Amino acid sequence: MSLVQGTVAPGYEKVRECFAAEMARLGELGAQLAVYRHGRPVVDLWTVDPEALTGLLSVTKGAAFLVVALLVQDGVIDVNRSVRHYWPQFTPDVTVRELLGHRAGLIGVDGGFGPAELADDRIIAERLAKQRPFWQRGSGYGYHALVIGALTGEIVRRVTGRSLQQTYEQRVRAPYGIDLYLGLPAELEPRFHPLRPPVGHDPGPDPASLTGIALNLHADPPTDLTVFANSRTVRAQGQASAGGVGNARGIARLYAAALSGLNGGEPLLRPATTVDFGTAGGPAPDLLSGGPGNQFGLGFEAMTTPYPFLGTAAFGHYGAAGSLGFADPRSGVAYGYARDRLAQPHGGGAVENDQFVPAVIQAADT
Repeated sequence: MSLVQGTVAPGYEKVRECFAAEMARLGELGAQLAVYRHGRPVVDLWTVDPEALTGLLSVTKGAAFLVVALLVQDGVIDVNRSVRHYWPQFTPDVTVRELLGHRAGLIGVDGGFGPAELADDRIIAERLAKQRPFWQRGSGYGYHALVIGALTGEIVRRVTGRSLQQTYEQRVRAPYGIDLYLGLPAELEPRFHPLRPPVGHDPGPDPASLTGIALNLHADPPTDLTVFANSRTVRAQGQASAGGVGNARGIARLYAAALSGLNGGEPLLRPATTVDFGTAGGPAPDLLSGGPGNQFGLGFEAMTTPYPFLGTAAFGHYGAAGSLGFADPRSGVAYGYARDRLAQPHGGGAVENDQFVPAVIQAADT
């Protein structure tokens, strides 16, 4: 059993009890939970060094999409324009809005990416610009798991002259002291805590299926998410779909800066921007899972899909290790959870969040 340490603000005692109960159930799991409300920390709990940094996989996308949201808010990017308007070499005919909504059909490339290619957003973008989409425009959506950061990042590079990673560092991470990195500096390597593989084995999806292609399982070698997340090359380059490194404090602080501001400062995003980016797009079939509905806003996951008690504009993103970050404008909550073991072999949320999130919101609403 992992020892729970940390503090909670008055009124959040049941969150600590819930965290302790889940850690007892899960056994030897390194986990961190951090929560801000209206820009101030109210929960800071851990069973592993709270300063430790680990691979966040798709929680990374939240940082990447925040950069895009800022540029849209600034009027630099128009989501209703064609991607080709910003990136003339891009072959598929889709808008920025469709791209952010995972509707472009560019979930991967024929033959897959090699490990060095998948670590490099510029190479990913170059190959995808010439790729035939895997479905017809308008037929549905599908999670662009390992490539959406490269695609949106190329637009960022072309409109700003800087990479998405550089823009994030200059506008978000450094000014706000956020422990979530898109490109981990070498001097911070001693703080890196490797991600552990999941317990048990799952053969996973057919490599030739759309899900298999999106997870790069049709490549030689097929992508192993644990190996990917623990690669020094990946975390040094800060691959913008899944190569971010951070901790729960960093995740929560990122969303607090976006939603409420920090230390009395202005929030990064205006309310209208959070509504645009956090509200789920129109219904469409999920071409990867076969299910109905739509879980995505503009890039971000619409958090009312898993948690309908949140406000309608709640926005965030899961990571395959079970990590989660989100902001809920209704309650003023910014949430960050990180863990050091993959929840499932090929991605998926961690069930303990289904206990933590209601406990946090109940405390905030009381």
